[in-house]
Amino acid sequence: MRYSRCRTLFGEEDFEKLQKANILILGVGGVGSYALDCLYRSGVQNITILDYDTFDETNRNRQIGSDAVGEVKVAALEKLYPGIKAINHRMDMAWVSDFDFDPYDIIIDAADTTKVKIELAKKYYRKLIMALGSAKRYDANKVEVASIWKTHGDALARKIRNELKKAKFDRNFTVVFSPEEDRCKEKGSCVAVTGAVGLTICSETIKRILEVK
Repeated sequence: MRYSRCRTLFGEEDFEKLQKANILILGVGGVGSYALDCLYRSGVQNITILDYDTFDETNRNRQIGSDAVGEVKVAALEKLYPGIKAINHRMDMAWVSDFDFDPYDIIIDAADTTKVKIELAKKYYRKLIMALGSAKRYDANKVEVASIWKTHGDALARKIRNELKKAKFDRNFTVVFSPEEDRCKEKGSCVAVTGAVGLTICSETIKRILEVK
């Protein structure tokens, strides 16, 4: 059976929780595509992905589905993962304001736009698991999970912390980050890290689902 090993690992009751969970993944690039793959293979049946990009040749070093160069990412991934829901839409402040997040149990933020990440944190921190910087690194052993307030060595995390402090926001939410020092100035990337961040987010998502009584 397809999920026999997942059922053995989680047990029937917890596996049913995974199947019933409703997950939203924002951004399906080097991080989000691996989170998607992991959740899908683990038996989660209600997954919605949202992105507005198309696959580029430069994505092929790290993004699942990126052999479909020129195709809309969510459309290509919808073919690879039958049954998921795909939304092709730009993530901006207006979208955050208008979109209905209520149906989702967990929101995975693998988006690139800092303002959107901050707005999501302010409004939906209880449901949020956020990916921070994963480019310019290649040591997967450095990947960590922490509260946003316990992060260190990550420029994006520092910027988000500072902006949240300015907004007098002090709530906790989970982030996955790497304090590894940048290995290049431009946006170089390695799937060892981007994929590890996505898989770690999947693990954190599963743990959170199974914690629900």
